[in-house]
Amino acid sequence: MIKKSIFSIILLSSFFTFSCKKTYETPDSSVVINEVLPVNSITMPDQNGGYDDWIELFNLSSSSVSLSGYYLSDSNKELGKWKFPQGTNIPANGYLIIWADGDTTETGLHTNFKLSSTGEDVILSNPEKIKLDKVEYPPQPLELSYSRVPNGTGEFIWRTPTYNKTNGSN
Repeated sequence: MIKKSIFSIILLSSFFTFSCKKTYETPDSSVVINEVLPVNSITMPDQNGGYDDWIELFNLSSSSVSLSGYYLSDSNKELGKWKFPQGTNIPANGYLIIWADGDTTETGLHTNFKLSSTGEDVILSNPEKIKLDKVEYPPQPLELSYSRVPNGTGEFIWRTPTYNKTNGSN
């Protein structure tokens, strides 16, 4: 009877472990999605003074990486939704902020899509539209960012935004 109970517990815990929805994918690139802020009303304005949603990328390598021709998207069905312009680079062990405001007429890196406070995917793809990193963030009506902790490699948690800085543990 005890052996049957132990087996049932192991079987049940295995079911829950493998059926839980993962909120991010392990990146296949030195550049990763590091932080997502889907509600920005006071944290950091863009160069035009607008408080727009943003996505922060982080370069895990010790070399600069060209993102020319890479893509960001909020849709698994349309990986090529927004293309990084030619000449876009992310410095070694550095950050790159992309404004997700749907306004591509502004100077700088502004996507043609906005982030949803009700949750969605953010996907980074290479020029061949192969996913390099994907984050699925849950609903968040507050001004918190969904951040990798530790910086660049950890799991995602909701926390105080760290625009263009290390995601420490706070």
